Amino acid sequence: MDYDIIKSRHSVRTYTLQPLSADEVVMLDSQIRRYNAEGSLNMQLVVNEPNAFGRSLMAHYGKFRNVTNYIALTGPKSNDTEAKLGYYGEKIVLEAQKAGLNTCWVGLSFSKKNTPIDIPDGNKLYALIAIGHGAESGTAHRIKAPQQISDDYATAPDWFKRGVDYALLAPTALNQQKFRFQWLDDNRVKASRGIGFFTKMDLGIACCHFELGAGIPIDWQ
Repeated sequence: MDYDIIKSRHSVRTYTLQPLSADEVVMLDSQIRRYNAEGSLNMQLVVNEPNAFGRSLMAHYGKFRNVTNYIALTGPKSNDTEAKLGYYGEKIVLEAQKAGLNTCWVGLSFSKKNTPIDIPDGNKLYALIAIGHGAESGTAHRIKAPQQISDDYATAPDWFKRGVDYALLAPTALNQQKFRFQWLDDNRVKASRGIGFFTKMDLGIACCHFELGAGIPIDWQ
């Protein structure tokens, strides 16, 4: 994934009334099927559906407008599902950005009871990703310094530094960036998270970015 695509992607909460095109729906469905298979997940694309956000007081306070398309982040009730949804969900988000769409990760500002999706037994709905044609392109969020998320940054090889730099562009709940990356002596990387809401999902998102920057898989599960 091109660095400029990652850097240009910002959270967008207000959308136009332009519907997703047939080609955009096919692209998103294809990505979702691929990553559901890879991650044993049940993510679902919902289009032209206004109630998840339109009937939510939290969506009003979250300043969401005209959200009628979203990806429902659904998967098994297990300890690693949130991280996997973050990891694979962000891959879809970046493909959407590349295709000219805008997105926003949504943890609380929607109505679960008004989200019309099929949740298989043993699964649950963890979050949504709003998606569509943004009324604006969003703004860059404040990020930490590399040394704040990696004690090894100054002495690490360039590929590790690129991974950290990419990870710092990852969206996180409340912009908290409660994740860390450690460079190990045998050129492996260990990722860890702090304590807080949605930190598991945030870690998956950050690890997706890190791998894109570093060009190697890392230990994040």
